Amino acid sequence: MQKLRFSKYFKGIVILLDIFIIAFVFVFFFHLRNRELQIQNVDWEQNGLSILLLIFFWILLSGRTKLYDIPRNLTYTLYLERLISHILIFLFGIILLGKVSNNIFLKHERFGLAISLFVIFFFLKSIIFFFLKFLRTKGLNFRNVMFLGAKTDASEILENALTERRDYGFKIHPYPHTEIRNEELVAFWSENGIHTLYMPAHGSGISSAQQNEIYQQAEIHKIKVALIPETDNNHYFNYEVMYIETQPVLSPAKFPLDYFSNWLIKRIFDLLFSALVIVFIASWLFPILALLIKINSKGPVFFKQKRYGYHDEVFYCYKFRTMVVNNESASKTTKENDERITSIGKFLRKTSLDEMPQFINVLLGEMSVVGPRPHMLLVDDFYKRKIGKYTIRSLVKPGITGLAQVNGLRGDTGDMNVEMKKRILADAFYVKNWSPILDLVIIVKTIYLVLAGDKKAY
Repeated sequence: MQKLRFSKYFKGIVILLDIFIIAFVFVFFFHLRNRELQIQNVDWEQNGLSILLLIFFWILLSGRTKLYDIPRNLTYTLYLERLISHILIFLFGIILLGKVSNNIFLKHERFGLAISLFVIFFFLKSIIFFFLKFLRTKGLNFRNVMFLGAKTDASEILENALTERRDYGFKIHPYPHTEIRNEELVAFWSENGIHTLYMPAHGSGISSAQQNEIYQQAEIHKIKVALIPETDNNHYFNYEVMYIETQPVLSPAKFPLDYFSNWLIKRIFDLLFSALVIVFIASWLFPILALLIKINSKGPVFFKQKRYGYHDEVFYCYKFRTMVVNNESASKTTKENDERITSIGKFLRKTSLDEMPQFINVLLGEMSVVGPRPHMLLVDDFYKRKIGKYTIRSLVKPGITGLAQVNGLRGDTGDMNVEMKKRILADAFYVKNWSPILDLVIIVKTIYLVLAGDKKAY
């Protein structure tokens, strides 16, 4: 097994650093404001207890938000969702403590403390996150891993991701033998310092008896075994592990937006956000874009096309027209350097401004601001038969932007069977892990891509 010399200490160092920052900011503000508040008799016991309560709340909260349980393959988008959720709940705790506390200093400075800690933790955590990513791209802080068994679509997608994303810090060691013999496998683990063994959960081509022997040897030699589920052949999206006493049971999963309270929060946000965009942006931007489209080519300003929505209900999705008028818009997908795209259409697609009219769809309740992107009907009909659990994306409303898009999973280049499966996995992750903060992070990242230009948009 790979020896991890520093990783096990890193989490402890980060926790101690967070504790120090909370205490330091509290003491700094106290000394800065002490004269202004004219506190004659400082109650050190009360202030010390306040610091301890804040530290205890921070550590206790981290167990819920998994702030320190950060897998190396976590993207910054999902890390931000976790980080901001933790910080906002913690800041609410500071403000609440200051409100109910008899601590005069805390009552007056709770908002200053909250804002300062938010800024410090946001930038510090982001710097640490990207510093670790940088180290891994340089070949440091890596994990030695291997794949075993027959290659499946799922294992191919995973191997492709671990190879492309050097910042994840995985070093793949190909197993050189076609037949699996225990002695050779154990020697390979020892020689290459293997940390994790990846195997297909189904269709691995390895007999049950041999799998059991591999598990046993892996346990003896402290090798972690990770099983890769094949999305086409199992129902892991639809189930979650629950316990009856100590017996694990796979029970039907209930997704976050199945709860009325979460659905209501998302719908209210959609209405408010869309109304603000239409009033303050669309009111002046739409006429300008409409004029440019009409000057550039003949045809209507808007383009509408049938798409599948919530529970596969068909609706008309609105966009600015980016192509010359043609008869193939519903039967032919867009390709790179597509001759049908107008010059202004290229700009609209590159900046995603062609999607702006979909805020009307949001107000009508047909779409959401964030969700799986709606595909052309022929695309959906084609991939529903090829990709298992494809329809899980229809369990929420389609979105103007989504998790797959902000992570670069868009366009029609490369092996589309593999690329589309990556998109569906991202959409499934969103459906199973929705939160208001995740929506906000996706929106912020979308705004950045609009301003900077998305390389995969064409």
